[in-house]
Amino acid sequence: MAAISGREYLTRMDQMKPNVWIRGEQITEKLSAHPVYKGAMLTKASLYDLQVHPDFIENMTFKSPKTNQRVGLSYLQPKTKEDLEARKFMMKTWASKTAGMMGRTPDYLNTVIMALSSSASLLNDQDEEFSKNLINLYETARERDLSFTHSFINPQINRSSTYDEITAQPIATKIIKKTSDGLIVKGARLLATQGGMTDEVLIFPSGAKNMEEEYAFSFSIPTDTNGVKFICRESYNQGASHFNYPLSSRFHEIDTMIIFDNVLVPWERVFFYHRPDIAYQLFSRSSFTPLTLQQVVIRQITKTEFILGLAQLMVNTLNLSEYHHIREKISEVIIGLETMNALLDRADKQASIDEWGTMIPNTHSLYVAVNMFPKLYPRMIEILQLIGAGGLVAIQTEEDFHSPLQKDLNHYCQGSGCNAVTKTKIFRLAWDVAMSAFGTRQTQYERYFFGDPIRLSSNLYMGYPRDKYTNQVEEFLDISHTNEQSS
Repeated sequence: MAAISGREYLTRMDQMKPNVWIRGEQITEKLSAHPVYKGAMLTKASLYDLQVHPDFIENMTFKSPKTNQRVGLSYLQPKTKEDLEARKFMMKTWASKTAGMMGRTPDYLNTVIMALSSSASLLNDQDEEFSKNLINLYETARERDLSFTHSFINPQINRSSTYDEITAQPIATKIIKKTSDGLIVKGARLLATQGGMTDEVLIFPSGAKNMEEEYAFSFSIPTDTNGVKFICRESYNQGASHFNYPLSSRFHEIDTMIIFDNVLVPWERVFFYHRPDIAYQLFSRSSFTPLTLQQVVIRQITKTEFILGLAQLMVNTLNLSEYHHIREKISEVIIGLETMNALLDRADKQASIDEWGTMIPNTHSLYVAVNMFPKLYPRMIEILQLIGAGGLVAIQTEEDFHSPLQKDLNHYCQGSGCNAVTKTKIFRLAWDVAMSAFGTRQTQYERYFFGDPIRLSSNLYMGYPRDKYTNQVEEFLDISHTNEQSS
């Protein structure tokens, strides 16, 4: 098997029978036909089609070192800067297809698995078999083009720093038993985006070095594993019309809570357990952060480009370019875009080989980018709202233009240099980005995409090398020389 097409993806998903619930009812039909899942699954299928299209297959895939068949390029372990560039092209191609609005296109978790497997030897400290398990997952995923959902997050019961869970039945997923067949886990995990519509569920540990042992584990199991249940949040998809809901009808990714009800995780599916030290080492020493952030920043740049184009179309439609405050607002988006691009370019220029022989972009530049975007994105949304003003409050629908109202609407709803239908399409897009339930979720999603923004900035502070800058100041002030004399 090799890189799959969209039809192969949908067929595989339809053959699975995951336990998915929404609004208190279990979904019994095929997920690909359900209104909550259909749009995103069709879009995801179109991404798979794109990678095997004759015009793109050479740039979206590479030859498997195991079978020599073409497999998805997001699985490529980069060894050179040229490899990084090749990965960037495929990521940008997929991101452009979704306007950067889908945070969980397959390349995201494909990259995670590839990056972690490159440093799988870290798992040997507990058991060499666990290292083999991780490598085997990577190779299986690469050869079968598997898709994944994942979770890092425990349920929010009490976020105080001193809280310990003392309930008889676990709330956060934890190991409750070891058997000869594997681990038994019980509890819940949050925010598994696209839960139910992937081949696998990938679970990583939450917390840091000091997490309790029963929460320090990692594994991957099939989505339809017995005892696994997905509970969807309320859907933000308001309809299938691309005219009325241009984004949510295509890109709405459902978020789910996963419940593990005494689930058996076979030993061949376990990567580590009861080892907070391995959890920390795996994520701090592997190429996980730089390679994952590369995909994230590419998507964020693509999203910024899309919003810049939309904002300018709104300005053109209303003939607002003469106003200085409008120019200032558009310039804010331009500055954000150019800064993100510059950070990505710098990360690529300063790429280097890590201890595992993987070519990785500069982490510090990418960390700056993902620290900036949670502030940039809400501001871009506000700019769209300010440009649209009252025009975003009451917008016509596709049905209106196919009714006896059409003549009135064509006259009263036209824009500067465009007809009423074109103007309405532009403003419905702006509404779906900035004001709909889908758009509001996007804003919150970007605020917390790579974790708590305060923790992100703390990580940047702790990891960024600053000694050479303090040394410059000390040399300027002759402080070091003075200290040596005084000592």
